Amino acid sequence: MANRDEPVNGRSSELSLREDGDLVLIDAGGTVVWSTSTGSSLRSSVNLQLLNKGNLVLRDDKHATLWQSFDSPTDTLLPGQKLTPNTPLISSRSENNFSSGYYKLYFDNDNLLHLLFSGPKITSVYWPDPWLNSWEAERTTYNDSRVATLDPYGSFVSSDNLTFLTADYGAKIKRRLTVDHDGNLRVYSQSDGGEWMVSWQAKSDPCTVHGICGPNSLCTYHPSEGRSCICAPGYEWENLYDWTQGCKPKFNSFCDSKVETEFVELPHSDFYGYDKGFFPGYTLEMCKNLCLDSCDCLGFQYKFSNCYPKLLFLNGHYSPSVAGGIHFKLPKFNLSSYHIPKIEHATLHCTAREIMLPRTYLKRQESWAVKILLIFAGALAGMEAVVVLMVWFFLYRTRPEKGGAHNGYHAGPTGFRQFTYDELKKATQNFSQEIGRGSGGIVYKAVLSDCRVAAVKRLDEANQGENEFLAEVSTIGNLHHMNLIDMWGYCAEGKHRLLIYELMERGSLAENMPSPTELDWSKRFEIAVGSARGLAYLHEECLEWVLHCDVKPQNILLDSTYRPKVADFGLSKIRKREGLKNSSFSKIRGTRGYMAPEWIYNFPITSKVDVYSYGIVLLEMVTGRSPTGEHDKIEGGDVQENTILTSWVREKKGLGVPMRTWIEEIVDPRVGGEYDIRKVEVLVAVALKCVEEDRDARPTMSQVVEMLLREDEDEHSENDRSLGP
Repeated sequence: MANRDEPVNGRSSELSLREDGDLVLIDAGGTVVWSTSTGSSLRSSVNLQLLNKGNLVLRDDKHATLWQSFDSPTDTLLPGQKLTPNTPLISSRSENNFSSGYYKLYFDNDNLLHLLFSGPKITSVYWPDPWLNSWEAERTTYNDSRVATLDPYGSFVSSDNLTFLTADYGAKIKRRLTVDHDGNLRVYSQSDGGEWMVSWQAKSDPCTVHGICGPNSLCTYHPSEGRSCICAPGYEWENLYDWTQGCKPKFNSFCDSKVETEFVELPHSDFYGYDKGFFPGYTLEMCKNLCLDSCDCLGFQYKFSNCYPKLLFLNGHYSPSVAGGIHFKLPKFNLSSYHIPKIEHATLHCTAREIMLPRTYLKRQESWAVKILLIFAGALAGMEAVVVLMVWFFLYRTRPEKGGAHNGYHAGPTGFRQFTYDELKKATQNFSQEIGRGSGGIVYKAVLSDCRVAAVKRLDEANQGENEFLAEVSTIGNLHHMNLIDMWGYCAEGKHRLLIYELMERGSLAENMPSPTELDWSKRFEIAVGSARGLAYLHEECLEWVLHCDVKPQNILLDSTYRPKVADFGLSKIRKREGLKNSSFSKIRGTRGYMAPEWIYNFPITSKVDVYSYGIVLLEMVTGRSPTGEHDKIEGGDVQENTILTSWVREKKGLGVPMRTWIEEIVDPRVGGEYDIRKVEVLVAVALKCVEEDRDARPTMSQVVEMLLREDEDEHSENDRSLGP
């Protein structure tokens, strides 16, 4: 990327290859802001060529290379491209800001390949682990060639003895090695569908990357939410909008006052570096006294009888896997107010304000004669345009509208858009290929004009007005989650109401459960976790409050890799978050056997009805038994609660027999192969909590996700975790 930190105007700038062989980037004002500096009057011809390997090459008439993009990487290395001391990789500032970031992959003077955090205030190496010697990190400093390459098959080789193979090594596919804006070094491989997938990464724990959180704060990681930052006890945020600024103390410096101090411990935490010294063989009391006797000591780390007094709290990291903890020195008179922070995912207070970059530039002076000539030419062109428009209006105003335009709107080939009924009729071949029936309509297979294969759901005729329909599909079209089906568009034309979704190759969970060879126990557990994440997003993370109201296996769809996506949540029940307490429904919604007791007893409807239905789905996945033996859709009328499946599972579990015995009695006998006893027990335990009669006793969907992912090794022996038959 040329000129990445001072981008050109973008509207009137241009890249041009001059006759003398110089490739130049010219800004809107005519200023040359970047050049290959390859110009020479002796050359007869030059050419610029983009090679298949991704290298942009400037050559002369003798095929000699004058300049190539491989010599100037930005943040990415392509297969065959060499990483040298003169060509480091520097990350982008953020996902959407491509200026130089804070992370760098480079060869240092010790001949080792490093990842470096170079922030506004501090600089530190974090890969390989800085506390390791080169031989402990399996690197060598004795090869001074300092070169590294990634080959087309997924093998990386560096002169410092660093070698690795990607997870998909062997296939000759498109790959790239990138220093991402989050500080991690990753190799991406492109799938058949064009999606870039991570096939190797340098840091398995994202919080061990330096510079994520500022001073006096710690990085925490949640598998579904990602990284976030928390302040240390006794400290508060410097800026709620920017974690990198860290936290500031709520107290004055210990060197400026004689205040009495005490220590507060935060276990499983670490701040790398900035130790006042290393004191082995110290007791905890000795370490405390050492820090108390020094006014510039802010706290200490104590582990394995070693004492590390801290002068600064930087590169903070919290994880259950971290040994030892940090003892923070705080004023004793206000010690009770410095509570231990709750370790949970935090979010920034983002304003979501769009900032427009200025596109001004110095204009060159032009003569009045040129200006008058341009004005005259513009006026003449305008008159011609008016004449053409008048002719078109009189000749073609009665011609019917064609194509996908509707009410003056026509979206691009991708993204959320409005379709005409004629478009969808043609795409579905007059609604001839039915692939399923969802809530309130039939689903057809369609091939859109841009060749995408889609699923078109034709809704039953309803009394819903067009404005209400458009408001709801607009909300649903903005819901994006990896475990929710993507809506591509809609049609609202006359009495026709249609929704266009992505087509899921594997169909529904209900269609796949009878196939034990395809849907093994491992896939079933992943489907349980994925569908729970999708429902948690609907309930708790999107701006609107969305209830599904019909969670069942038919509405959990699977893609080509069996990743689940919750479907048919459109038009279920959408409420503004401020109206959660006013949850009135005009009719019963759902499917017999999956419906919560609230529907029957006319109790207020909350997100816990979806939790109940999800619990029934879990039991059905484990046992292979339908809660009713049939799936009759209910839209109003009498409903009888069916508790046969839940009662049967509770009865088997409550007999007092060993866990392996009752699990073997309830698991689906059609599913062969090995299974993890512990995972099945977790599925059943979570399911039974979800189907409690009292809605307040049921967990939320985010709590369900946590329970499914949590492993409680202390409560189960190694024999309990052995594989079942």
